[in-house]
Amino acid sequence: MKQTIRLVAVALFAGAVTLGGYKYFVEPDQEIALTTSQEGVNNFIPTNFSNSPVSSTNADFTEAAEKTVHAVVHVKNTTISKQPTNMTEYFNGGGKPRAVVGAGSGVIISPDGYIVTNNHVIANASELEVTLNNNKIYKAKLIGTDPKTDIALIKVVADEDLPFIPFGDSNNVKLGEWVLAVGNPFNLNSTVTAGIISAKARDLNQFDSNPQSFIQTDAAVNRGNSGGALVNVRGELVGINTAITSETGSYVGYSFAVPSNNARKVIEDIMEFGNVQRAILGINGGTLNTNVARDLGIDETQGVYIASVEKGSGADKSGLKQGDVIKKMDGLSVSKFSDLSGYLGSKRPNDVVDVTILRNGREKHIPVTLVKLETFEIENLGLEVKNANSALLKQRGVDNGVIVSKALSKDMARYNLEGIIITKINDEVVEDIDDAKRIINNRDFNAPIKMTFVNQRGELNSFIFR
Repeated sequence: MKQTIRLVAVALFAGAVTLGGYKYFVEPDQEIALTTSQEGVNNFIPTNFSNSPVSSTNADFTEAAEKTVHAVVHVKNTTISKQPTNMTEYFNGGGKPRAVVGAGSGVIISPDGYIVTNNHVIANASELEVTLNNNKIYKAKLIGTDPKTDIALIKVVADEDLPFIPFGDSNNVKLGEWVLAVGNPFNLNSTVTAGIISAKARDLNQFDSNPQSFIQTDAAVNRGNSGGALVNVRGELVGINTAITSETGSYVGYSFAVPSNNARKVIEDIMEFGNVQRAILGINGGTLNTNVARDLGIDETQGVYIASVEKGSGADKSGLKQGDVIKKMDGLSVSKFSDLSGYLGSKRPNDVVDVTILRNGREKHIPVTLVKLETFEIENLGLEVKNANSALLKQRGVDNGVIVSKALSKDMARYNLEGIIITKINDEVVEDIDDAKRIINNRDFNAPIKMTFVNQRGELNSFIFR
């Protein structure tokens, strides 16, 4: 019995020594906090010990809303249309004048009353009226417009400096970043909705005659929001709300905004030149993916593949070549063609951009001086033309002409006219796009149009459009 007690005592002593050693040598030091409990009070206090910023879900939108809501205005567009009163007026035109009123939003961008809005908000206006958030009403004057980007600039004259929204850098917006849409949906003035950046450089155009590059967001935008502000949480303008995608015509999930860098460039061009100065690299190409890469025999699945380089362009002079893959522009990633077109939309002719390409598996940086895009849309032919440089004319064996840059409709696209050189219209010599404008505008509108051109193989042809 004594032996048993002795063994138990030894075992207890050994266990105590082992446990004490573990506590002393193995377990880390811990601070001990004494707390007192109080009935009905939650004792759990959430704490973040990391150095990362507070979660964006806790973002406070009140400051941004207060900064911007007073600088977003209601734009009323009055147009005069004629309502036919009989069959003769219906077929021959005419009728009783009738005022049609449309509405949208606008953003004050300077204290002296310059306002940016959408072209479709003020299109065909005979009278423009702007209502501020303080209910003051002003007559507005149209300064200029650019249908391609759907941007317009109007101006009001006020007795005092007006609140305005400063431009932010739309190149710096990030996926998942909080934004506010400020506007006047359904004529409800001063409405603010919140969402995140869902996508960048989004192209909604199924037919690529006019590549687009929108900021996509899930902030609610409806009829009347067009021309309003998309702002970040600092109250900076990062986009002009322009469009929604919807089967019903109302907001169902996504809205789209013209990036602020592009809108600002258009506005500055209108103020300085009276029109938009578009800049191009001088390449033809498209977005890469697995199927395209396989057909081309390359490994890259992201970027813009250069299919051809225009003679005499900035790309040609700088040394860009067919087969190069554009990966970056001025350090900004280019994964698809709308990334490229969107960035160039914020640039001017003679700007120099640093183009990062892959050539034969090796990365190269090539500075390219952008050239001016001069085009004219011949709506009656469904074609866009631009001036042809002397090198291209010589290559095709002609002395004059304008080149077809793209078809404006799917019907014309099937004829594969892109790249042909129009040398005559209605048997009049065409030297440049000014000649094309003059001939088209001065023609007999009841007569057909004859187009004489040289195709991609140097063959002379004629089409008659009735």
